[in-house]
Amino acid sequence: MLVSVLASGSKGNCTYIQSGEHKCLIDVGMSFLYINTKLQELGINPKEIDSIFITHTHKDHIYGLKKFMKEVNPNIYLTEKMCNEIDYPLTNYHLIDKDFILDDLKIEIIKLSHDTEDINGYILSSNDKSIVYITDTGYINVKNHNKLKNKNIYIMESNHDVNMLMKGKYPYYLKMRILGDKGHLSNKDSANYLSKFIGDNTKFIVLAHLSHENNDPEIALNNLKKILKEKEINTNILVATQDNRTELIEI
Repeated sequence: MLVSVLASGSKGNCTYIQSGEHKCLIDVGMSFLYINTKLQELGINPKEIDSIFITHTHKDHIYGLKKFMKEVNPNIYLTEKMCNEIDYPLTNYHLIDKDFILDDLKIEIIKLSHDTEDINGYILSSNDKSIVYITDTGYINVKNHNKLKNKNIYIMESNHDVNMLMKGKYPYYLKMRILGDKGHLSNKDSANYLSKFIGDNTKFIVLAHLSHENNDPEIALNNLKKILKEKEINTNILVATQDNRTELIEI
């Protein structure tokens, strides 16, 4: 499997994943032009994209969807509640409410908790390789913890540093929303979850959806490294950014 986070942050999110027989995106929260440019850098024509998996309908996750449908018309996978929240007609879409298989790719749904009607995280697996994608959630339900253990790659939200958030310029109600069960994972939350989930099969962690206002890549990275060192865990770590893609990771 191949993966590259094309963009991640409060202004837009998009991740490219490829199995042996399937090329897909998780979210299309950037412009079609941006996504096209980043895919071309990877040697991928956007018309090769088979599927788009939507996590939820906030603008930073579906901004480019309408244009992508017009230019490429891939299969779009989302829940009925997500579909009802989108205010323009969708083409070639499929409603999902349980795990499913496309070609050699298995897609498992992880229900998350955010201030929207519905939101999914995903585990994508192919030929004994696996990628976890979880962003935009206030917590991860304990009932999913065993399912999330010992995967090859984790793309995990590390949204904010709590001290930066509390000292920052956001109004109090917004700070409480971010810190709440329907908000976002802090650096500490993310690191604690990852320290429980990763195992001998884990090759990469990608920290994602960092806040521009309330976080710093170095702080997020050092926080995770510290917790993993304390637990004597060693793995490769990348930090996804808003305006550029990560390297293409192969597992």
